[in-house]
Amino acid sequence: MIGSPKPKFIFGSLIPNLKWVSAAPSQLPPHPIDHLRAFFNGNKDTQHSDYELTLVSALKSCSSLLALSQGQQIHSLVFKSGLLSNIFVKNSLISFYVKCGLISNARSLFDTCSVLDPVSCNIMLSGYVKSGSLDNARHLFEKMPIKGCVSYTTMVMGLAQNNCWLEAIGVFKDMRFAGVIPNEVTLASVISAYSHVGGILNCRMLHALAFKLGLEALNIVATNLVHMYCVCSRLVDLARDLFERIPAKDVVSWGTIIDGYVQIERLGEALKMYRSMLRTGLGPNEVMIVDLISACGRSMAVSEGQQFHGIIVRTGFDCYDFIQATIIHFYAACGEINLAFLQFELGSKDHVSSWNALISGFVRNGMIEQARQLFDEMPERDVFSWSSMISGRWAHEYILSNSIPLNDNLNAALIDMYAKCGSITTALQLFYEIQDRVSSVSPWNAIICGLAMHGHANLSLKLFSQLQRVRIKPNSITFIGVLSACCHAGLVEAGEKYFKGMKNLYNIEPNIKHYGCMIDLLGRAGRLKEADEMIRKMPMKADVVIWGTLLAACRTHGNLEIGERAAKNLAKLDTSHGAGRVLLSNIYADAGRWDDAFLVRRAMQSQRMKKSPGCSGVV
Repeated sequence: MIGSPKPKFIFGSLIPNLKWVSAAPSQLPPHPIDHLRAFFNGNKDTQHSDYELTLVSALKSCSSLLALSQGQQIHSLVFKSGLLSNIFVKNSLISFYVKCGLISNARSLFDTCSVLDPVSCNIMLSGYVKSGSLDNARHLFEKMPIKGCVSYTTMVMGLAQNNCWLEAIGVFKDMRFAGVIPNEVTLASVISAYSHVGGILNCRMLHALAFKLGLEALNIVATNLVHMYCVCSRLVDLARDLFERIPAKDVVSWGTIIDGYVQIERLGEALKMYRSMLRTGLGPNEVMIVDLISACGRSMAVSEGQQFHGIIVRTGFDCYDFIQATIIHFYAACGEINLAFLQFELGSKDHVSSWNALISGFVRNGMIEQARQLFDEMPERDVFSWSSMISGRWAHEYILSNSIPLNDNLNAALIDMYAKCGSITTALQLFYEIQDRVSSVSPWNAIICGLAMHGHANLSLKLFSQLQRVRIKPNSITFIGVLSACCHAGLVEAGEKYFKGMKNLYNIEPNIKHYGCMIDLLGRAGRLKEADEMIRKMPMKADVVIWGTLLAACRTHGNLEIGERAAKNLAKLDTSHGAGRVLLSNIYADAGRWDDAFLVRRAMQSQRMKKSPGCSGVV
């Protein structure tokens, strides 16, 4: 109260030195205790309003440094001084407690307000949102008599960050209806919400609004728009045009457009963008590296992935557990299981993700016993461990008897296990039991691929037609199953239709496995010239599997010309590929060219080359 005697304080006189208040931050003492000493060694003739200003400044200092003890001492001083009724001082105290994470203390002060001050409400609203207390935030937001840009932005941002996408969009619409103009943070938050809802019209509407408000060129808005175009409509080329117009691109902007290309499986374009970023002087962050090396694993791009592994080591990113797990998964996906195991041995074994990655790699590469042994050695297991380690009915029974919750990944692993063990009927029965609860494409992929593997092409394609009618998008793995089904059934025209539809309907770039299915399909049908031409036009180099597939088809249909060329390319890729030499020898023999057949066999003998015998097994 004005005119009342000033209480004593442990740091000296309460009358502040206002030179401290107006000083530049670089001139301020480095610790709140020193700040307070400076406050209370001042001129005793200073006006009372200056005293309040000093308290507010001191609280801001404590807030920025999270100096809880010193801030609480100032709170005590405010109480003794009778200044809690001063709204500026009270708001500073509420803000201090919010920034220190003591929401209950802030709430106690806020509840003493006789009138809902807009600033107090915004501070408290921000505190609720940051602490995840959305119910309290909603209740306060509804009570607020005046809602401005800050209020709406805080609410939209909080709802979007807590995955309440539709509610965030609803608040944004209320904001527009109320005539409140959004700022860049509001727009970025609502763009993020719409990214999870989808729709090209929503993309264009928000893009137009950003342009109208003059916010399109700001990094936070432009980057979110790029992301929205990529994930909502897979219009990555349109996203690229917008990206090129960002005046000051940062690593997040680059990472967003690179991820856009990765998501539609255009790894080549993603790598081009990565190299362009490096030329600007920017380096990758850990999120970008994980995105790219994971894409290399899916595309079996061993050389490129190993280069990123080198970058990870040089930059020190290998200290992160999730990056170590990604490297293990990459090598396993590329069939380099020994390198995956080496990475596991060299890295930390404290986190379950590395164990899961290697178990999944063993299973993927048919090394069931090694997977089971590693699974037994695990110090702890989670649902992903079980998803990786489904190697028999015993695991399914264990899951059911122990009431382990079944998610889509676990269901997909069970379906895949039954299909690979020959129990396709059980796999199909399990799929039908969970079909109505499935929310991702993985169980669909497991059953479509499983049916194709067992020769049930028509049923596999029927399920794919059902998938197209639900709100789950197929991915590249789905089309491997679909094309395999067409291949087993000899459905050339259907296979060509699905292959073209991958890109035209779903914006999925075919990878080498899809091309392999098409080469096999055309080869089985005797359309060897078309298969040969497809290999020449492929955006990637043909591998041993593709040349071997074409060579086998040439043997079946007696095409010597293309067969010789396929064998030559096969030998370039793998000089020890005995099966290819045997096929070429048989082609010569079928054509009556016994001398050539003899020369091929003799060359194999001189190089001590043997054809690996076929084998089968049941896990």
